[in-house]
Amino acid sequence: MDYVENRMREEAAKPKPEGGENNPLYTHKPHPPHPLRLHPLPDLPLPPPAKLPPPPAPVVFRTFTPPTLLPFNGTNNQPVYLAVRGQVFDVSPGRNFYGPGGPYENFAGRDASRGLACGSFDREMLTEDLEGPLDTLEGLGGEEMEALKGWEERFGEKYLVVGRLVAVGDENKPVEKK
Repeated sequence: MDYVENRMREEAAKPKPEGGENNPLYTHKPHPPHPLRLHPLPDLPLPPPAKLPPPPAPVVFRTFTPPTLLPFNGTNNQPVYLAVRGQVFDVSPGRNFYGPGGPYENFAGRDASRGLACGSFDREMLTEDLEGPLDTLEGLGGEEMEALKGWEERFGEKYLVVGRLVAVGDENKPVEKK
């Protein structure tokens, strides 16, 4: 530290350069006052806090049967749900695709598994008897099952699972582990 202190003393003892404050090498210029002057703010009333819209109603995971799923087709201000391999997805964010008037509207409120697997939007792909057993997907080949798995993964990444689909009469059966 002796070196630093000695060096500082030497620099301080040096005469000022010629021209004093007008010399650009003179570094001890006082700074001009800042043009922005700060004044205390008067006590102003605070605006009322912003009102946020109410949050959406919580979605409770529930068990659906084909008849109880059917009303969730996007009509009458209902959300749009569809089922894929027993999982019920809330596809309301994609209402323009799955809701009324959309290309996949036949699947709204229904089990869409067979139609998605076959790449068909025809009504024949839907189970007609809503009170009967669920579609077992019997008769689908490996490519179709692979396509269905892709759809199921896509829905799982994009949409919320809101329930499970079971046949009428199976509502109280325990959930089977996959």
